[in-house]
Amino acid sequence: MLHLRTFLTLLKESFRDLMPIILVILFFQGAIIESVPENWASTSIGLLIVAVGLAVFLLGLEIGIFPVGEGLAVEFAKKGSTRWILIFAFLIGFGTTIAEPALVVIADKAAAISHGRIDADFLRGVVAFSVGFAIVLGAWRIIKGHPIHYYIIAGYILVVATTAFSPHEIVGLAYDLGGVTTSTVTVPLVAALGIGLASSIKGRNPILDGFGLIAFASLTPMIFVQLYGIYVYNFVDPIHISDVQTLIATNGEPEASAVMHFDLQGILMSLLGVIKDVLPILAIIFFFQYVILKKPIQNLKEVLAGFVLVVIGLDAFIIGLEMGLFSLGETMAYELIEKAGAMLIYAFAFAIGFSTTMAEPSLTAIAKKAKEVSDGRINDFVLRLFVALGVAIGIALGAFRIIHGGEIVYYISVGYIFVIALTFIAPKYIIPIAYDSGGVTTSTVTVPLVAAIGLGLASNTPGRDPLVDGFGLIAFASLFPMITVMTYGVIAQQMGIKGEHEKEQEQMDEILHALQTAENIHLNTVKIYDQNKIASLSMPFSALHLIIPKQRQEEAIQSVLEAGASGVTIMEAKGFGAEDATQLYNRLHHENDNLNLMFIIPTKKVEHIIKTVIEKLDILQNGKGIVYSYPIEHLKGLSLKSSDL
Repeated sequence: MLHLRTFLTLLKESFRDLMPIILVILFFQGAIIESVPENWASTSIGLLIVAVGLAVFLLGLEIGIFPVGEGLAVEFAKKGSTRWILIFAFLIGFGTTIAEPALVVIADKAAAISHGRIDADFLRGVVAFSVGFAIVLGAWRIIKGHPIHYYIIAGYILVVATTAFSPHEIVGLAYDLGGVTTSTVTVPLVAALGIGLASSIKGRNPILDGFGLIAFASLTPMIFVQLYGIYVYNFVDPIHISDVQTLIATNGEPEASAVMHFDLQGILMSLLGVIKDVLPILAIIFFFQYVILKKPIQNLKEVLAGFVLVVIGLDAFIIGLEMGLFSLGETMAYELIEKAGAMLIYAFAFAIGFSTTMAEPSLTAIAKKAKEVSDGRINDFVLRLFVALGVAIGIALGAFRIIHGGEIVYYISVGYIFVIALTFIAPKYIIPIAYDSGGVTTSTVTVPLVAAIGLGLASNTPGRDPLVDGFGLIAFASLFPMITVMTYGVIAQQMGIKGEHEKEQEQMDEILHALQTAENIHLNTVKIYDQNKIASLSMPFSALHLIIPKQRQEEAIQSVLEAGASGVTIMEAKGFGAEDATQLYNRLHHENDNLNLMFIIPTKKVEHIIKTVIEKLDILQNGKGIVYSYPIEHLKGLSLKSSDL
């Protein structure tokens, strides 16, 4: 029942997240292109399947991947086996990247770009190795507790340095591969590994140290691929000249997209493809859990059910996208290039970047995790808004670069300068999340549409080479979220947004400060027990004493309480009046026959209570009793009802 409620909540959020994409497509298709898209029914059904698949995928992450990833990290940390932690980190990075579908497509195009110099399979190996190395480096940073920005800044310097020596044909490709490598399945598992390590190592903070692995996985491929490109362009001769245009378009027109058929064979092939992507992850986890740690997985049936849900959800998600959404996006990009001006193209790039990012499943998962480990200081929906804004700005700026020309390295270098500057301004808790957001945003949903926009623009803009200028938009989409997320952190800090535990601590500090202030400026401090709080008051209090014979105790207390007192202190008393002064010796040896009743009351009630006592006990007439009052200072510990005040 709990999982069903969670699924329904996720399904509701999925439909909410897909609404921006639907609105963008409807607006540009109707208002700008002024035509009804073909296969609109297929596209509508596809969006419905996307929403359901996304909800199933996220539910699978919650009950399968996240618990297992964090559990493994905790177990490794308990064993103190740094070597096995690093081996596990490398295999997770390498195994999840080598089978990444987007990487396969990009690697094939890279082979054509290089005129045969680059081998597609070898390039995939280089990228997978670089991601494995990145996860190892990130895990090592968490273990040692080093600040993340030292690593990231050093990485940026290496990226720019290698760019200076890289052939221009490889630069855009290398920058794009930094975003392609972090897939929908890889991101949650890598994030779970980092958070689990940071949670289980003494002195580490999950919010400060747990994030950052994805940032490393986005950064190192840019360096390794450029180094590989420098080698092949200097030492490997071209084998043949490939006409890469056939991979993208024919005579400037988009290729017809494959039509999705709901036959049994097509569904099974799609499902097998997703299983192939997820199976290496499952194999690595089971190997380390049962062979290295030699411990069974807790709640194994639930974990396996989670992985099944991940496979089904991801498969449904991809099927839904292929049922017309991708082809529609590609067609719209070409039609806007042909019919609209530059400003409308930038607007479309901005809108499609924003909407696809809001629907990105891995971003949704990471944002929820960020909210959890930040104790509510980070709002998951607001975080996604700022990430989507960064992607939208990046893609729009990348479209501007393609249309107006310019070397990509200049744009990227200026972006890095902003990132480094904000690193020293933004609050520490947001920096690792900001670095990770660059890799999270470019996976299942974003990459195909962004690549289609870039290649379409370069193919139809005079003087632009799609092999050189068509790549790079993914790099822009990875860079600018870092800037916008750190900006979000600065804004949140200026607004004074705090976590739940921090708010509770502040409330306690206010109470303690009030008590300290009461001590310093002589305020009276009372406990208001019906509101369960302590109050420091400038209200004056007085002590009212009533000395009476014992036999009048009940009558006296009742009259004073009815007049407005809230409690009494009863003390036995001896004494004598003026008429008994001659019998002093005898009176001192008599038993205590009087009571001293003390009432602590607000001073404003004193006069009324004294009048009541005089009338009901007839003190002035018979002389059997004394009532008097005096002001008191430094009152502490008195318990009152709020009505007493």
